[in-house]
Amino acid sequence: MNYLPWAVVALVAYSFVPPLLNRATTGAGAVPSNVAALVSNGILVIVTLGVIAVQGESVVEHVRKPEMAFVAASGLFLAVGILSYYRALSLGPVSVVTPVFGMFLVLASVVGVALLNESLTARKVVGIGLAVLAVVLVAGD
Repeated sequence: MNYLPWAVVALVAYSFVPPLLNRATTGAGAVPSNVAALVSNGILVIVTLGVIAVQGESVVEHVRKPEMAFVAASGLFLAVGILSYYRALSLGPVSVVTPVFGMFLVLASVVGVALLNESLTARKVVGIGLAVLAVVLVAGD
């Protein structure tokens, strides 16, 4: 389970994104959400290029792989998702926007079961149900 530390790092790091973006894109002197997306994701690209360079990974050797079609499609969905999320954070409260956005975790689990033949157990069904209930309770007024 060497993926769990990375998941925890992602959790901690990503927990700061919504409040920082909300602060940047609301109130006097607000940065437009699309500009915030460009700058923050530009930083992502620069950092990723650095990680690739340090780890000695080659991008070129992977460009022609058929799997890159999935990478490109995920990039399109990611673009729509991030731009929409940033816009929602510029318009609404973090305490509502973030749990609704977080439902992508539940939907991705369902897609994994439906399209990737991942196992569906009673425990997963209960977990998905509780996650939905949690979002309804947290995001509801």
